[in-house]
Amino acid sequence: MTTGSSTQGIQIRTRQRWVGDAVELVSSMRFAISLLTLIAIASVIGTVMKQNEPMPNYVNQFGPFWFEVFNKLGLYAVYSAWWFLLIMGFLVLSTSLCIARNAPKMLRDVKSWRDNVREQSLRNFHHKLEWSLAEAPPQAAARLAKQVGAKGYKVRLLDKDGGTLLTAKQGAANKFGYIFAHAAIVIICLGGLLDSDLPIRFQQWFYGKAAFAGNGIISQIPDRYRLGIGNPTFRGNTMIPEGSASSTAIIPQQDGVMIQDLPFTIHLKRFIIDFYSTGMPKLFASEVVVRDHETGKETAATIKVNEPLIYKNVAIYQSSFEDGGSKLKLVGYPMRGGDNGRFDIAGEVSGSTPLPQGMGDYTVEWSGFRPFNVENMNAAGSGAASNAGDARAVNVGKTVNRGFMGDLDKHLGSSAKSVNSKDFKNVGPSVQYKLRDKTGQAREYFNYMQSLQIDGAYVFLAGMREQPDQPFRYLRIPADDNDSVAEWMRLRAALANPALREEAARRYARQAIAGGREAPAALREQLQQSAQRGLDIFAGDGKVSGFIAVTRFLEKLPAAEQEKAADIFMKILNGSMWELWQAARVKDGLEPVKSDEAHGKYLQLAINALADSAFYPAPVFLQLSSFQEIKASVLQVTRSPGKKVVYLGCLFLVLGVFAMLYIRERRLWIWIKPGEAGAGSRALMAMSTQRKTLDFDKEFEQMKARLAGTAGASS
Repeated sequence: MTTGSSTQGIQIRTRQRWVGDAVELVSSMRFAISLLTLIAIASVIGTVMKQNEPMPNYVNQFGPFWFEVFNKLGLYAVYSAWWFLLIMGFLVLSTSLCIARNAPKMLRDVKSWRDNVREQSLRNFHHKLEWSLAEAPPQAAARLAKQVGAKGYKVRLLDKDGGTLLTAKQGAANKFGYIFAHAAIVIICLGGLLDSDLPIRFQQWFYGKAAFAGNGIISQIPDRYRLGIGNPTFRGNTMIPEGSASSTAIIPQQDGVMIQDLPFTIHLKRFIIDFYSTGMPKLFASEVVVRDHETGKETAATIKVNEPLIYKNVAIYQSSFEDGGSKLKLVGYPMRGGDNGRFDIAGEVSGSTPLPQGMGDYTVEWSGFRPFNVENMNAAGSGAASNAGDARAVNVGKTVNRGFMGDLDKHLGSSAKSVNSKDFKNVGPSVQYKLRDKTGQAREYFNYMQSLQIDGAYVFLAGMREQPDQPFRYLRIPADDNDSVAEWMRLRAALANPALREEAARRYARQAIAGGREAPAALREQLQQSAQRGLDIFAGDGKVSGFIAVTRFLEKLPAAEQEKAADIFMKILNGSMWELWQAARVKDGLEPVKSDEAHGKYLQLAINALADSAFYPAPVFLQLSSFQEIKASVLQVTRSPGKKVVYLGCLFLVLGVFAMLYIRERRLWIWIKPGEAGAGSRALMAMSTQRKTLDFDKEFEQMKARLAGTAGASS
């Protein structure tokens, strides 16, 4: 990083040739440029790849093989990787050597008047002028010096070789631009190293500190995993529920976390959050009281986004917000077997609750709660096009593929409202949880508390996913007359009950004879068997059920008969399911529902949901019934002594770039000698600059006109 054309570094004399070669390499421009290139590549990686994420996220994203490869390279925390810090250190060393090699020469050049030129050298300049003057050399030199000085040049007169040499310079501060720009690189890198995790690593190497990878109460974690209040630099997070306090911060490490003790305690009085109509946070702020451990003084403050609290050189930023342990009450419905009993269950976000006996050996891990959800309901509107673009519209058991028609409608357009238009509505609270079995395997579920209107019908959405990086797939459970899932759960339990299926088939055979006429026993028996067979196929054999089981049954028939058989099968199935519903209500001591269009539509939605429930592998469905929300604020706590160093480096960089771009160094020489026969004098002028531009050509012409005019001048 030199100002000359040479890329070589410092040449030293030593008997050890490799030492000289190493010094030359480290101090050379080619080495510094290579380091800058590597830092740029590393910065691109650190920008594209999310940094300091939980390790399971990287395993899910890249797979086991590439996870290990990237982990060995330290790509999950690029800016604290040993090789990145090593590159930064070498860049500081290389640039410092570059400054040490070139700065003295530049400073000498700034002070130099370059008065060792010869007359013939001036004649070889591209920008030169020679003319005659009427005054004697001393008077001419004094006048020219005054004129040149008036243009902002520093002027010096020197008697030389029987004449007078006028040397002038302007813009010599341009050299400081190179020095400041190179010094800025060193200062910024030093500031970055000060704010890196080098101090923490130093404590791990020499003081036995280590990352904590277990579980436990923060106050009981041993000192080995804690950093004292004298730690010079750190960046950690602390989550504080409303009404609680914290005097520590969590610093994530690759193999765990470290606990950073703070010189004060932060008490969160209230967390304030406001939203836009789109559901995006508009404002979130924390009303806190900070109590100093040394003096006991309490300071009240409000911490907002981009408005941190600075206390004892520690900055407290509003980072985000989380659930602080909201208390939830839910109603559980079995999803297996013929049991239609409901049960109550309670939990706390971030806690766990075992399922009641008889529901299987499962534990509910409460992972999230949202008091409201703003969704684009136009995307969940009617038509195939909306279904193609809305995750909530996924019915994983559908046998009809509407994706092509959805894409076609989207591209061709229609008179209906565009699927890209927005209709944001608050659809109410939601709960997110995991069901973990005794082997440790878990699936994640996401359920809305209230029913949503989708495709003209009100349904309850029950989301499920098997991996954290997958989107939720939703089961639509239709809402009954009481806006609940009770009727669907009753129908689900009845379908799993062989005795009720038999009773439903018997009722269907009796009701299917038009006008209530007596029918031959053989016909009624055949009709009952068909209904029984249809219900049994739809209920499944424990492996395949729903429309998939129906499809496999129909595929066994001759191809010519499949369409007709499918039509007859679905008519019998729909009628049998209606009777199954009525039989289940009678069993529970309820009146049969009225046979009308609304209930017929409900039954069709219920049958679709029963078919889709085969893809909802959960022993229970949990519906939120009430809650007590407790918010928590996530604050980022940092001590960054390198910040001011970086600011100083940025100032040097601005000054350096400004000096290099806007300050042009110009040199001017005028050699004044006595004229021929001792009359008057003869002047030879030359000008030079580092960068030849049109502006310099214009300035030279102006200087010619100012000093020599047009008479007697020759270029």
